[in-house]
Amino acid sequence: MMPGRSPAARFEGALLRRGDRAYDTARAAAVWNGLKPARFPEAIVQAASERDVLEALAFARSEGFRVSTRSGGHNWSGSQLRDGSLLIDLSGLRQCSVDPGSMTAAAGPAVTGGDLVRALAPFDLAFPVGHCPSVAVGGFLLSGGLGWNSRAWGPSCADVLEIRVVTADGRTVTCSETENDDLFWAARGAGPGFFAVITGFRLRLHPHPGAVVTTSITFPLAATGPVAAWAAGVARELPANVETALVLTASGEPTATAPSGPRILVGMTAFATTHEEARAALSPAQSCPLSDSAVALQAPEPTSFARLHQGADAVWPSAHRYAADTLWSEETYETQLNRMAAAISRAPSGRSLVLAPVLPVSEDPALLRNMAFSPLGTSYLVCYAIWDDPAADGTNAQWLRDAMTSADPSGHGGHYIAETDLEADASRARRSYAPADWDRLQELKAAWDPENVFHSYLAP
Repeated sequence: MMPGRSPAARFEGALLRRGDRAYDTARAAAVWNGLKPARFPEAIVQAASERDVLEALAFARSEGFRVSTRSGGHNWSGSQLRDGSLLIDLSGLRQCSVDPGSMTAAAGPAVTGGDLVRALAPFDLAFPVGHCPSVAVGGFLLSGGLGWNSRAWGPSCADVLEIRVVTADGRTVTCSETENDDLFWAARGAGPGFFAVITGFRLRLHPHPGAVVTTSITFPLAATGPVAAWAAGVARELPANVETALVLTASGEPTATAPSGPRILVGMTAFATTHEEARAALSPAQSCPLSDSAVALQAPEPTSFARLHQGADAVWPSAHRYAADTLWSEETYETQLNRMAAAISRAPSGRSLVLAPVLPVSEDPALLRNMAFSPLGTSYLVCYAIWDDPAADGTNAQWLRDAMTSADPSGHGGHYIAETDLEADASRARRSYAPADWDRLQELKAAWDPENVFHSYLAP
């Protein structure tokens, strides 16, 4: 920082200290979740440029603050809020440019999935963006990224070609497969424990699918076991460009054949070259041997990334309170979802749900190389408690933890760092990585951040 100037004057953006008039609004805005953790940074820098990030790190050193960062704030545990720290808020770094000739894009960390879909559409290009449109690429890609069509395209971080990073000692470096490759490895999976600040990504793009088609079948919750067994078996035989997800919902509208109540839905989305190819890929859903017990059937219909995002927005609306946790397991979807069906039937909120994508990411080793992220089981699920009454915080949070304990009675399951309940127990972060990868992350943290400037993983 330049001498002789007030700290606030050194920033193009804003420096807000705890107690300032705008501080409470900025702290609340740093967490998308309506449930705000009771943790209070001493200061927040709302960065307007990369230079602001450099100034923020200098300011943190001068004040003796440790540092956390946020780009979009979707992390359910609110890792970005730490007591006594400096929060570098990157939500202003939302620049995005597309080079159709090289099929690449340059994106700031706060560019959202919705932003990227809109930017790429005129060029007939695509990227495996997050399933919710308001998820920013910063935290999403840092955590690995389980995005749309990830079974075919791989984890979204596989399409990160280069990153621009500000390190703990105030240097700006470029990282790629050939330059600072160890930091590049960590940036593709380390999530909220990353030990630097990413100010920009260069992304590899894909030709936009010629047709995106979706279909679904809904059953009563009592059919969970056979439905999960059928869907998991079929999904593994489908082409890689078909995304299959099972969703357990705590409530469902009455239909002509069933009263209101909990449901299990099987949704399939094909990202294909032609509409005919997509419909053919989805044909197993139309010949489901369990269809006689279905309560609703959505015939295959054309859709788009934008419409898929609209559907996700309806399931995960803003201005609600959330708690979430993840589980990778070696057990079958039938076993896991039977356990979760018992839990969802007791959910205190009718909005709560369990999402279980089958093969949520490519198994191709070539698409999983040189990254801290890796799939840690043969089945995967995420449980979301969703409610809106602050008086019900404790009830819903406890329901989530009880549900996840029932799903993983041995306690040996793995987790996905982007959405796991980091405060559930001290092993959550460690169990989000293969053991050798966890050890390497600790070694790289010590090498790149020897003074422990950046907060590591949130823990109880």
